[in-house]
Amino acid sequence: MERYNFFNFYNHNFVRVAIAIPVGKVADPFYNIEQIIELSKKAVQKKSMLVVFPELSISSYSCEDLFHQSALLDSSLKALSKLLEASVSFPMLLLVGLPLQVNQLLFNCAVLLCQGKILGIIPKSYLPNYREFYEPRQFSQASFATEKSIDLLGQSEIPFGTNLIFQWEEQPLFKMAIEICEDLWVPLPPSSFAALAGATILVNLSASNVTIGKSDYRKLLVASQSGRCIAAYLYSAAGFGESTTDLAWDGEGLIYENGTKLAETQRFSYESQIIFAEIDLDRLQADRMRQNSFGQTKLEFRNKIEAFKTLSFSLVREKDSSLFLERELERFPYVPTDPLTRDQRCQEVFSIQTQGLVQRLRATGISKVVIGVSGGLDSAHALIICAKAMDILRLPRKNIVACTMPGFATTNKTLEQARKLIEAIGSEEYFIDIRPSCMQLFKDIGHPFAQGQKLYDITFENVQAGERTNHLFRLANLVKGLVVGTSDLSELALGWSTYGVGDHMAHYHVNASVPKTLIKFLVRWVSKKEELGQKVSIVLNEVLDTIVSPELIPGEDGQEFLQSSEKEIGPYNLQDFHLYYTLRYGYLPTKTAFLAWTAWHDQNRGHWPEIEGNKEAYRIDQIKHWLRVFLDRFFRMSQFKRSCIANAPKVGSGGSLSPRSDYRAPSDSSSLPWLKDWERIPDSEESFLSKL
Repeated sequence: MERYNFFNFYNHNFVRVAIAIPVGKVADPFYNIEQIIELSKKAVQKKSMLVVFPELSISSYSCEDLFHQSALLDSSLKALSKLLEASVSFPMLLLVGLPLQVNQLLFNCAVLLCQGKILGIIPKSYLPNYREFYEPRQFSQASFATEKSIDLLGQSEIPFGTNLIFQWEEQPLFKMAIEICEDLWVPLPPSSFAALAGATILVNLSASNVTIGKSDYRKLLVASQSGRCIAAYLYSAAGFGESTTDLAWDGEGLIYENGTKLAETQRFSYESQIIFAEIDLDRLQADRMRQNSFGQTKLEFRNKIEAFKTLSFSLVREKDSSLFLERELERFPYVPTDPLTRDQRCQEVFSIQTQGLVQRLRATGISKVVIGVSGGLDSAHALIICAKAMDILRLPRKNIVACTMPGFATTNKTLEQARKLIEAIGSEEYFIDIRPSCMQLFKDIGHPFAQGQKLYDITFENVQAGERTNHLFRLANLVKGLVVGTSDLSELALGWSTYGVGDHMAHYHVNASVPKTLIKFLVRWVSKKEELGQKVSIVLNEVLDTIVSPELIPGEDGQEFLQSSEKEIGPYNLQDFHLYYTLRYGYLPTKTAFLAWTAWHDQNRGHWPEIEGNKEAYRIDQIKHWLRVFLDRFFRMSQFKRSCIANAPKVGSGGSLSPRSDYRAPSDSSSLPWLKDWERIPDSEESFLSKL
């Protein structure tokens, strides 16, 4: 049986890669190769499987007509030979830049090495000949080459060309294509066709001198190319040590994944530097599979795509030892870490929700809304959306019919919060005690509670939830209003709602694609910005300090008891994390658990100490327990509720669960395939973490 360590990121389809920017010397290959070897050793120590150096890194880029000197070309080959010998003990790939003479033509090449073997040589496709660039003066473009393979340094039949993709046998999702500097700046980069041919890792060896504003443009190019190609893009540019006769060099290294920046070097460094990032190969595969227009593009360029050749290489990595992700993982994947970005996201989500409700009211010609206000988080957020919608429509907030409907377990705290919020917003309040109608229903169906027995079963809970919704719909008929639902994405995912005539149903939902963790931040943002005034903000802060509860089961002997949703279905911090990676990417439970452990096992990883729950930590056994709850409820129990939810606007790329939008699934599916993989999650960390 293959050895397997759950806590090794290579076992979860991550790969660690490196960008290295050495300090070089112009036309001194022997000095340059020493710097390359030293940086390569650092990459080996960090368990990277790939390190990328800049364009012409062995000779340096700015040699100009010195490239016509045999001494420089011969020295570059000898330096490559030294690197080739050193690479025998490096369990990784190395990509270096080399001026290489092939059949009387000189090419600007990238050379791929693996443990003493040259896997392939890629010549530069596009040579710039404008402004400060005169590359055709020294080099020939790739299309001039007639050779498909060459012999070099005692190795024969080395693949040579621009149509090469290198696939890792032990990790088939790793498929790498290589281009050089200007190749990225043209309208149709070679990497675009390589991505369509299957490449998931796109690499660019660059020199790229610096001018004002050029760095921003580089980042834009790399980010957009990685996003369009749904790929990782690694960019390594020359730095200090290149000739400054007429130009300067900032040594910019970038690693992007599907439009997201993972790492970058410090520009204008006077020291050699190396940066690392872990690429999530599953993410790239999942997005390519879902975005069918990516596959459609292949048809348009079939001839160019079919010209690519996939070359396999073997690189055995140790899988038994623990190896942790250094990649920054958001504890709250629906909420950005950066405060400015977080505020912008909250503003955008708030606007999407509000616009959805405004459009629905305009389209129906309805000027009133009816909403149940419990004093809890979801209804508070839905109520402030209603208030903002009325302001936009220039209608009085009295057109919001806000109902407080205490039941058998409603606490004085939440009831008071609900009434204070309604008053602060300026809505019309309806007070409806649902206990008499609930008692009548208990009598009608013969429930023991009607005879004085304290049976707090699911019927007891659902009767209360159903009575509330029943009153809301009938009240909406009376006032000619529209019932606004409050149920959120987290509750829909876990089936934590009363089906049909319950909190599951409304005329229009505003929270249905917003998870609980994001709602907390939205309410906090509205409060902080005082979007609806200071009085509203004061009440919202009280709501934020209240535990999440359906308030359906009373306490004993007249004591108030706040029923906790999270004790039943798990911490929303974790369950929203599980939801994101299950819904957005379709990850295996083992990978989802590994990511959850990475993000949540250390309480010091929390970014926002002022946020309740941010400093919490979860062991792997806790994560495993609550993930099983999530998987079974999500895949087996809850789809029938999601198949008939009310209309609601989609908010984020994390997905929605509307059967008309992001998610279509059978209501009677099994959860067994997910639970089988779930069994592979360890029950303890101790035995694995000892293998560091």
